[in-house]
Amino acid sequence: MRFFGTTWVRHDGGYGLRRVAVAAGSLAAAVAGCLVLRFAYQGMETARVGGFVNLLVIVTFAVCSALAFRKTWEGFSRRSVDPAREESLRSLRMIGFIGALLAYFFRSLTEAPGEKLRRGEYETAVAQYEKRRGARTGNPAARKKPKRK
Repeated sequence: MRFFGTTWVRHDGGYGLRRVAVAAGSLAAAVAGCLVLRFAYQGMETARVGGFVNLLVIVTFAVCSALAFRKTWEGFSRRSVDPAREESLRSLRMIGFIGALLAYFFRSLTEAPGEKLRRGEYETAVAQYEKRRGARTGNPAARKKPKRK
């Protein structure tokens, strides 16, 4: 929701264009990240660190990317129950940044990432506000006070 402001509420103010830009930007960032990882892998080949280390690095990035994708995707549909657990997974998401960027890309093809979650919270808040507002009877200062006998 970072790039959308309040345009997601009514899908106005360039909402569609912003979604296209976010999708293209996240895909471009994922491709750039893959290129950087490729250069790092070539550096490891040049250094001749060994097949086991190369395999270990590849598996690490693949697993972290898969976990980051899943956690990012889940974060678009529901709030985290345990913020401490999410904080502990921050380093995993940083290592698997390509998976998180791909989740952002795929979600932005259908909606603003996190829009469904925020829309539900927004509609609940509006309904609660209307309920509180409807319970009021007007200005309490304008009411007539009963006469004392």
